[in-house]
Amino acid sequence: QVQLVESGGGLVQAGGSLRLSCAASGSIFAFNRMGWYRQAPGKQRELVATFTSSTSAIYADSAKGRFTISRDNAKNAVYLQMNSLKPEDTGVYYCNAKGDWTDYWGQGTQVTVSS
Repeated sequence: QVQLVESGGGLVQAGGSLRLSCAASGSIFAFNRMGWYRQAPGKQRELVATFTSSTSAIYADSAKGRFTISRDNAKNAVYLQMNSLKPEDTGVYYCNAKGDWTDYWGQGTQVTVSS
């Protein structure tokens, strides 16, 4: 069992930046995918960005050019640098790690972008 703990959310004005962190309690090498999802009020959870291998990542169209996902394998951590934030980026951001037979989620961190 791996636990994922997110941090770094908060309230920011439109145009600002935040850096989210996800710390895993175990090695992240075994996961096929590791990344970030978000859920806005009244909406379904959606992909923001995720690693599809140790070096490759995919992004939601809404995140391209503004968000950057990165990882530190030595620290078992994944990060999401979010720049040029918009009010529509508001939501709860969840860290996710998927293996062949596993699917772990963190508890989420709230990001609120004011206009």
